[in-house]
Amino acid sequence: MPHPVPTGPPGPVRRFPFRFDPAFRVPLALLGVRPETAAVELAPDALIVRFGPWRLRTTPGNVAGVELSGPYRWWRAIGPHLSLADGGATFGTSVAGGLCLRFTEPVPALAPGPWPRHPALTVTVADPAALREALAPGTSGGA
Repeated sequence: MPHPVPTGPPGPVRRFPFRFDPAFRVPLALLGVRPETAAVELAPDALIVRFGPWRLRTTPGNVAGVELSGPYRWWRAIGPHLSLADGGATFGTSVAGGLCLRFTEPVPALAPGPWPRHPALTVTVADPAALREALAPGTSGGA
């Protein structure tokens, strides 16, 4: 059974900006991905990831686990990516590291419309440990 997709995050919203490596700022800006257009927003009943023109919307309850990852090779992490190994998506702005979010129900992210659906999303936020803690309070390794 799919999780409902929120139309907007009611209540307090925590914002986690992406970390931008200086070398990739201009190429990402050409895709519309800039610090003001890229962030993870977490509300009590909404998880929204904005990455320039790309969006992922789900509920925090759909997050089955979170895992710190990286560092990465630039060609596998910078920009929007699809993993051919597991169908997961990446929204990347840095090679330093990030957070992989695993979902109970796969969600759309890389294309408009409901398909394809991704079982995981890696995000290169500035503070991956803080996002991990916000998604899985009281744990050190995930939900």
